[in-house]
Amino acid sequence: MIHVGLLGCGNIGRIIAKGQDNFKITAVYDTAQEKADAFGKEFSAAAHTDFSAFLSEPCDVIVEAASVAAARSHAKAVLEAGKDIIIMSVGALADEEFRADLIETARKNSVKIHIPSGAVLGLDNIKVGQIARVDKILLKTTKSPASLNRPITEKTQLFGGKAHDCVREFPKNTNVAQSLSLAAGRSIDVELWADPAEDRNMHEIFFEGEFGEIYARIRNVPSPDNPATSYLAALSILSLLRNLDSPLVIGA
Repeated sequence: MIHVGLLGCGNIGRIIAKGQDNFKITAVYDTAQEKADAFGKEFSAAAHTDFSAFLSEPCDVIVEAASVAAARSHAKAVLEAGKDIIIMSVGALADEEFRADLIETARKNSVKIHIPSGAVLGLDNIKVGQIARVDKILLKTTKSPASLNRPITEKTQLFGGKAHDCVREFPKNTNVAQSLSLAAGRSIDVELWADPAEDRNMHEIFFEGEFGEIYARIRNVPSPDNPATSYLAALSILSLLRNLDSPLVIGA
């Protein structure tokens, strides 16, 4: 049985907790005392608002399911405590210096940083971009103006450029771009569009090279209790947790 510590008691954390199978959430952390206590009581986990106390719990892996700020604030301490971490807010790793520091800390402490597939698919295939010639890798993301809090009445391109620049301009909409960049080993090309006719977040991946051509389109269903969260992204963490101790590794 894998013992899991949950950093963030929001919608994603709840989906993970309801899917416990080969793992058990034994401790939770949130800055809001009421949220931590309620979550801990519902799922029989120790509740903390003090991060040091949370880290002292006997957990094998910590799941960050909170925010980019939380990942930046706490990921290194998790690794220094000798625990693996699953980072949901992958946008935090857009900072090259921060990312390099985390990787070195993980190496020194013989632990791992896990990145879930999130709101897309095919990260395992994108990784061939690190060993083969790539001619094109483009992520085209289309969202409703409402999800971007912008009064846009016609289809509009909001950004075109590299992923690391998109992270700076749209920090709340870059987890997918950053995940793909990490998998490919380079900052990928990104287009961000707002379209009033689109009621779901849509990601299109164009990947071409000496291996052939790949096109994937993902239209994400919002999480049942939080429209701002991709249900697929939450399920990807659950899938990762369920496979951590599996003797059969698929698509690594």
